[in-house]
Amino acid sequence: MNDSARRGLGTRLVGAGRRPEWTGPVVNPPVWRASTHFYTDCDDLKNGHPNEDGQFHYGTRGAPTQWALADALTELEPGAFGTMLYPSGLAALSHSLLAVLKQGDVLLMTDNAYDPSRALANTILKNMGVETRFFDPLDLDRYAELFCKRTKAVLLENPGSLTIEMCDIPALARIARDCGAVSLIDNTWASALGFPALQHGCDISITALTKHAGGHADVLMGSASAGETLYRRLRMCAQRLGTVVSPDDAALVLRGLRTMELRLQRTTKSALDIAQWLAARPDVSQVLCPMLPRSAGHDLWKRDFSGGCGLFSFILADAEVDSRARLVDSLNLFHIGYSWGGYESLAIPIDPASNRSASAWPPPAWGRGKHLGVRLAIGLEDPLDLIADLEQGFARMENS
Repeated sequence: MNDSARRGLGTRLVGAGRRPEWTGPVVNPPVWRASTHFYTDCDDLKNGHPNEDGQFHYGTRGAPTQWALADALTELEPGAFGTMLYPSGLAALSHSLLAVLKQGDVLLMTDNAYDPSRALANTILKNMGVETRFFDPLDLDRYAELFCKRTKAVLLENPGSLTIEMCDIPALARIARDCGAVSLIDNTWASALGFPALQHGCDISITALTKHAGGHADVLMGSASAGETLYRRLRMCAQRLGTVVSPDDAALVLRGLRTMELRLQRTTKSALDIAQWLAARPDVSQVLCPMLPRSAGHDLWKRDFSGGCGLFSFILADAEVDSRARLVDSLNLFHIGYSWGGYESLAIPIDPASNRSASAWPPPAWGRGKHLGVRLAIGLEDPLDLIADLEQGFARMENS
């Protein structure tokens, strides 16, 4: 273990990626905007440079701004050899899958995956001859039965999109490895700060940096971290596809990374306060938040996670579509919009039934009603103000 790994998370976040050769005498790495990198002479050009961060070659391989961010993310993901950066979280997912799959392969995908991941599997991957089989992440026996000689990769997510199920990632990853498949995880919800995915058995950890790392709703980016062999496959795939991120965007994410722990602590605590308030309401049949004691998946969350975030969902009891819309539309501090992990609070109606194919829907534990849901992304506002906003929204829903 190096000296940095022994230090507290806040200390590591402050220092990660700040190599003296990249920062010089200033606090932050300068923003290096460059497509062309000069060679010293013809011999230098002929000899070429190693295909590693820190080696100037051409703009598609980045420069100190991008290298510093990748270096910081690698340091924060125990077990990673390197990290690749992509223009969005979806780009990180798609590039990672393209790096490990080829025609004729089988991909197993968790049934509660991010909807664009499902769309990628059902279109581009299908067109290139990759078969995708969706599985219920809570049914380990059935999951193990789906493997065959052509199964080369498994895409996991924890917790699942929209319905926030907790699954046993170490067990799922171990089965994949025993069957010779690469396990990839969309680890955006808690990030490496709350769930070190490689230490829990996954092979590639994918994160939408748009969310917590960026943290200010002003930048799109994604990353994939892995051990040496898979990292080099990720790197070559990205280079062959000409994928690179803007140095200006990398600087924004690197800046957001410094305060990420504090923001996650605040949004996690606020989310738990709000989830507890919702759980006590008779017009809410289920709160989908594994951080909440006695909730589904709470034991797995306590076992595997050291942190959470502000994203969770709840299910309305006996509500109609129009009344749910009145609730969401009447909110003042919660805005309607995609993404999450920023400083602003968001609310969107969710109907995950159309995005399920392998698992029971809805689960019996969800109780009565039409199972209409709302997903909340808790920001940095005062939680009492957010509760008051929700309270007036419920009143509007019930009285109109």
